[in-house]
Amino acid sequence: MRWRGRRESANVEDRRGMSGGKIAIGGGLGGIVLLILALLFGVDPNQLLEQLPQSETQPGTTTSRPINPEEEELRKFSSVVLAETEDVWNEIFRQMGGQYRKPTLVLFTDQVQSACGNASAAVGPFYCPGDEKLYLDLAFFRELHSRFRAPGDFAQAYVIAHEVGHHVQQLLGTSARVSALQRQTSRGQANELSVRLELQADFLAGVWAYHAQRKGLLEAGDLEEALNAASAVGDDNIQKQSQGYLVPDSFTHGTSVQRIRWFRKGFETGDLRQSDTFGTRSL
Repeated sequence: MRWRGRRESANVEDRRGMSGGKIAIGGGLGGIVLLILALLFGVDPNQLLEQLPQSETQPGTTTSRPINPEEEELRKFSSVVLAETEDVWNEIFRQMGGQYRKPTLVLFTDQVQSACGNASAAVGPFYCPGDEKLYLDLAFFRELHSRFRAPGDFAQAYVIAHEVGHHVQQLLGTSARVSALQRQTSRGQANELSVRLELQADFLAGVWAYHAQRKGLLEAGDLEEALNAASAVGDDNIQKQSQGYLVPDSFTHGTSVQRIRWFRKGFETGDLRQSDTFGTRSL
C-alpha cells in the first residue's frame, strides 16, 4: 500500500505503555490464542470478558514492553489508514446528505478500559459503540503475520477498515437495531444476526478499499493480502484450528468464503446499496 508521506489522522489516542484499568484477563497463552481466534473483529467484547477468569492489577501503571521503532512505524501506518477512511466516509456521507462523525483510534498495550468494559489485548482489535472508538494493540499485527499467516500492510489496513465499518454501522443505526433484535431472539438467531452484521462490516471495508484503489494507493498483491486476512478469520477456519470440528450454529462472524465474498463485493462495486446482508438468504 502506498501510504508513506500521506496525512495522518488527528483522531488517534495513544495509550501505549499504560495499563487500561483494574481488570486483567488470566488463563495463560492458550486462552489468549483462543480469545484472539474467537473475537477478532468483534463489535463488543464485553460479553465474553464477563465469562473469563480475571485478576487484579493497578490502574495507571506502565508495562515492561518498550515502544520500539517497528511499532512506531505501525502507529504511523495505522494513523494514515484511519485518515484515508475519514476521507472516504466523509465524502460518502456527504453524498447521502449526512455528516460523518469521525471515530477515535485508541492504541494500547496489553489491556485497555473502554465504554464496553476493560479489555485485554487477547480480544484482538475491536470497536466499542459506547464511546465510538476503535481499540488496537499494535502487537496484534505481528500475530496477524505469524499466527494467522496473513502478512502484508493491506491485511493490516483491512483490520482497521473493518472496525471502521462497525463505526459506520453505528452511525447508520444498524448496530442498535441488530442489538435490539438479538435481545428478543434465541442464541442461534442472535448468532446469525451477528454473522450478518460482521459480513456487512467486511463489505464496508471493501467499499473503502474500492476508493483506496481509485486513489492509486493499492499496489500489486494488496487485494490478495486483504482476502487472505478475511479468509484466515472465518469461523470455519478458526474452529478447525481450535477444536478440529465445526459447529455452524455457533458461528458469529461468517465463514472464510462468506467473508471473502462480501469484502470482494464491496471492493468491486463500491456501492452501499448492495450492502444489505440482512435482506438476502444467500450469504
